[in-house]
Amino acid sequence: MAIRTPEERPVYSSAASSEPVSHPDLLEDVRSLWLELRGLTHDHLKLVTLEARRAGRSLVSMIAAGVIMAVMLISVWFGLMAAAALALIESNMVGDIEAILLVAAVNLVAALLLFWFIRRKSHYLLFPETIRSLRDKEIS
Repeated sequence: MAIRTPEERPVYSSAASSEPVSHPDLLEDVRSLWLELRGLTHDHLKLVTLEARRAGRSLVSMIAAGVIMAVMLISVWFGLMAAAALALIESNMVGDIEAILLVAAVNLVAALLLFWFIRRKSHYLLFPETIRSLRDKEIS
């Protein structure tokens, strides 16, 4: 159903006046537009659901790949720390237990530094400037 041009529309005359009236055709055009709008809306919603499904699958595969990568990186880290401990032992700088404790202490210090860094940055997750600007407007 296409919208007709004014030349294609039939002209109806009112019995009370001599002016042409084209109400039935206008209603048909409105109905046609409504049906096209419904169809277009349906198509857009279908596209959104399909893309949301694809995005969900992509997210799941990305998380799975991230977990596998994390396990691999942890094993690499363990290997590097074991190599560092063996290097300390072979250089006769420290004993067996002391080398392992030294590597563990270095890892603990690094973890504490990262914890401190995360804690400082977490303040900005609360949108402090936005909240302060909203509170300033409430007071005014």
